[in-house]
Amino acid sequence: MRFGVNIVGDIARLMEAEVKAGEKAVTTAMREAGTGLKTAWRAQITGAGLGARLARTIRSEQFPKGRPSLNAAALVWSKAPVIVGAHDTGPLIRSKNGLWLAIPTPAAGKSLRGGRITPGEWERRTGLRLRFVYRRTGPSLLVAEGRLNKKGRAVASRSKTGRGLTTVPIFLLVPQVRLLKRLDLARDAERVRDAVPGLIVANWVEPRS
Repeated sequence: MRFGVNIVGDIARLMEAEVKAGEKAVTTAMREAGTGLKTAWRAQITGAGLGARLARTIRSEQFPKGRPSLNAAALVWSKAPVIVGAHDTGPLIRSKNGLWLAIPTPAAGKSLRGGRITPGEWERRTGLRLRFVYRRTGPSLLVAEGRLNKKGRAVASRSKTGRGLTTVPIFLLVPQVRLLKRLDLARDAERVRDAVPGLIVANWVEPRS
């Protein structure tokens, strides 16, 4: 029994067309994978209550730019890697000088520069002096003599008689704190990675169907 094979068309052109189809399929698949991972990470961040501003630091980019390639790749990253990475790993945080971490209470308010207010900024802003209170059980404190306004913030007392003056805890002092792990970025990255072969096949077959 004999079998014969007849090639219809120019084999070189057929191979060239197949390579172009592959380049387009891989490039499209990597663009979809990168965009999908960026969307998933942003959703994780907002879902964890970390805010849309931090979520928008997640970016994606595709290589090579402006042309299809069988070696196409996608890069997904954060413009705030330290913050995002900390919420992803849940690290143990210690004071830089080896003493205390100052955790502001609601009475401290927020920093005017964004983020967590420091004892030095709080004193400059309010004009009040902080006093150290050591506690054998529980965190030690930085307190101030003042009053609470309607927003629950500690401010200087306006009374000349001392009426309404009270000792207000402004900062809790702890030697270290473990940040709660609120993200699992690897989970989404692995899911997208595993989906890439299927995306390539889908984008390769569809234009020829």
